Amino acid sequence: MEDLILELKQEIIAALNLEEMSPEDIDADAPLFGDGLGLDSIDALEIIVLLEKKYGIKLSNASEGKAIFTSIRAIAEYVSQNRKK
Repeated sequence: MEDLILELKQEIIAALNLEEMSPEDIDADAPLFGDGLGLDSIDALEIIVLLEKKYGIKLSNASEGKAIFTSIRAIAEYVSQNRKK
């Protein structure tokens, strides 16, 4: 799981052009939106595209996405259970 969390951190940094951040700067349990990383809805769309391309994951509805996007660890848990690639 820790390898997947690191991989996701690296992928999110690249996808969202967060060059000033390193994976170590991101707390796996911190919120992605609001006080945590401070991401917005555009960033959420970028992450959804990333999950579809890299892991073959399709999110079926917005409420599902809300639960998944609470933290990097939550995304990693979802990916490990649902990945197609």
